[in-house]
Amino acid sequence: MESTPEAAERRWHWPEYAAEFLGTACLVFFGLSAVVFDFAKDLPMAHWIPSPGTRLLINGLLFAGSGSLVALSPLGRLSGAHINPSVSLAFWLAGKMRLCDLAGYVMAQMLGGMAGAIALVLVWRGHAASVGNGMTLPGEGWPLWIVFDCEVVLTGVLVFLIFVFVSSHRLHRWTPLMNWLVVATMVWQEAPISGTSLNPARSFGPALVSGVWNAQWLYFLAPPLGGMLGLAAFHLFMPAWRCLVSGKLVHAPNYRSIFPPEPVRPGSAKPRGVQPSIASS
Repeated sequence: MESTPEAAERRWHWPEYAAEFLGTACLVFFGLSAVVFDFAKDLPMAHWIPSPGTRLLINGLLFAGSGSLVALSPLGRLSGAHINPSVSLAFWLAGKMRLCDLAGYVMAQMLGGMAGAIALVLVWRGHAASVGNGMTLPGEGWPLWIVFDCEVVLTGVLVFLIFVFVSSHRLHRWTPLMNWLVVATMVWQEAPISGTSLNPARSFGPALVSGVWNAQWLYFLAPPLGGMLGLAAFHLFMPAWRCLVSGKLVHAPNYRSIFPPEPVRPGSAKPRGVQPSIASS
């Protein structure tokens, strides 16, 4: 059996891909179930809490919380809980993923988004249809360039913060909590503009089951671009000795890690300063 670096580059890690598939499906199903519960016309939430802003805050906390719970679950501890192609792309560009794993993660995430959206429609039926099956769409009256820019900036901020936390031994364990609070705030404040996708897989599933592709191109382009800018900001603003500890969003010593300690892509930069295994901050 081959044991060369070239052979490792071609190795597929199916358990991790399955975990990303299930984790993304859970994010989309449970996160969008919160959207249905908070905003469906025939459900009582609108009567219990008349304020749309308050319901949007609750929606953000529930949606983002589902992603954080995935990160803390066995699924997230195995795969790293990227559950977002934009996050995986940023980790690959940082040299923390092999190309075959990037392909496996992105495919699993897109299929997971589709599965989660199908489950949403099957479970909630007409209630889901009343909120457009959870689709992300530009807010009424907002120019597409503003919607695009919002998705780029918000995804960039999210990836930057993820890398700040994942590059610190002291902060790493708090990444899911940070992610929960930051994404919840983004949804609360920005959802009326773009829907706060931040994630092509989250937008792909609802668009597919709805058969509506209006302006969906920007949700497939803007978040990955934002992820790249978040990585660039990390390298620009963080100290040179700050290195990514892992490619996982949560520290899981009892689970195997497919993320190499050093960059693996040809042409990627060497780790800045000391090795991640001994770096602390």
